[in-house]
Amino acid sequence: MQQHFHDVAIIGAGFGGLCAAIRLRESGVQSLVILERSGEVGGTWRDNVYPGCACDVPSHLYSFSFAPNTQWTRPYPQQQEIQDYILRVTEQYALRPLIRFNSDVQVLRWLADQACWQVELQGQEPLLARHVILATGPLNKPAIPDIPGMGSFAGGSFHSGHWRHGVDLKGKRIAVVGTGASAIQFVPEIAPDAAQVDVFQRTPAWVVPRFDNPYGALRRWAYRWVPGLQRLSRWRVYWFNEWIGMGFMGSKYMQGMLRRLAGLHLRRQVADPAMRQALTPDFNPGCKRLLISNTWFPALQRANVRLVTQAVAGITPNGVVGADGTVYLCDVIIWGTGFKATEFVAPMRVYGENPAADVPGTSVTPAPELGDVWRTQPAATRLGITVAGFPNLFLLVGPNTGLGHNSIIFMIECQVDYIVRALANLHQSGQKTLRLRPEVQQDDYRLNQRKMQGTVWTSGCKSWYQNADGHIDTLWPGYTWEYWLKTRRFQVGDYF
Repeated sequence: MQQHFHDVAIIGAGFGGLCAAIRLRESGVQSLVILERSGEVGGTWRDNVYPGCACDVPSHLYSFSFAPNTQWTRPYPQQQEIQDYILRVTEQYALRPLIRFNSDVQVLRWLADQACWQVELQGQEPLLARHVILATGPLNKPAIPDIPGMGSFAGGSFHSGHWRHGVDLKGKRIAVVGTGASAIQFVPEIAPDAAQVDVFQRTPAWVVPRFDNPYGALRRWAYRWVPGLQRLSRWRVYWFNEWIGMGFMGSKYMQGMLRRLAGLHLRRQVADPAMRQALTPDFNPGCKRLLISNTWFPALQRANVRLVTQAVAGITPNGVVGADGTVYLCDVIIWGTGFKATEFVAPMRVYGENPAADVPGTSVTPAPELGDVWRTQPAATRLGITVAGFPNLFLLVGPNTGLGHNSIIFMIECQVDYIVRALANLHQSGQKTLRLRPEVQQDDYRLNQRKMQGTVWTSGCKSWYQNADGHIDTLWPGYTWEYWLKTRRFQVGDYF
């Protein structure tokens, strides 16, 4: 049976996959396919449809630089606005013919004899691709803790990333586990209609004001029709965020500013000293994700909302058990516990090349699987894009490229431009494979970890940025302009 062969297979049709397809096609690559496990584009902005879902990156930064969105209605975009933008970009660049929807990639295998990847899909015939770009994103695998009694709960239970709109919350007793970026958005939305909401908080977060007044008609007209105005606003917001980023990179002055801003916000919105104390973190702003909200603190002070400052110890058929043994009766449990950000490729299995396979007299050993490698070793890469031992494989928003202070779309564009240069260089050289030198990867990882030691993320808190060993393999330990400088040139000597 003849397998379909493509020059490039892109896995995922969110921001990353669409950007890669647009740029690659502009560079002259014609044989490409986008494999999307769902029935529509959008990625995390298609999947996260909980009440109040919005972005905490300013809207003018949250679009492609080559396709600015002139239809934003407010400084911080809401979920539907972002998804509408993604749909418009898909149509504008005629990407739908490239997309195979409902194509769930299960396994990638490097075929050394053919110098290509075999892409195995659930319930479909496999295909072959010379190059593969993983654009699956880091925020698509819900993290639900394994708590005793989980299976015994008699009511409705779901994660914020898989919101069940068919579950009627009106008049219900609701337990919300987690107080992260999703919870602070949906709790204020569901609380007015609920009978009771118990919010379980293990550790408080720093919360700063959300300056999000909707644009007036004149401003929306100006951003749409005055040439360069939105781009000027984009650069203003970008450099402001980089300035704020000084606090994340270790600036005590900026950390102090953020602490004072968040403290003032808390004092203005919470009058009760005991509640203020319960909502005041004991770590530096940014060590855990910095949150932005004007409605979180008021929601916690509603008569039907109770802040429970302890972890969840167990689940019963009719409630949640706190760490002190108290049972909080509820009809619905909503998990606002975030995502498995350190599982970069799981549950997909990615089998690279076996270096011993071509050595005569060497016993055959299984090819390394990328997820297994990163569970037992550091998630080392070159710029979060390429991995030693996995030829012709590229990652978008891979290890050590996440952000705490600016727009991930900026990073995606840097990565895609790097991949375009890499493939152009490979084509010009006439070679079929691009292999990262292991020593380059090791040096890159050591440099990242050394730079990480001076940042706020290593200043003494436990967060979802960290892996099981406490290492931070998720975030870029610097400014985004530094990453741009590192990715704007393809270093041929890093590969063989």
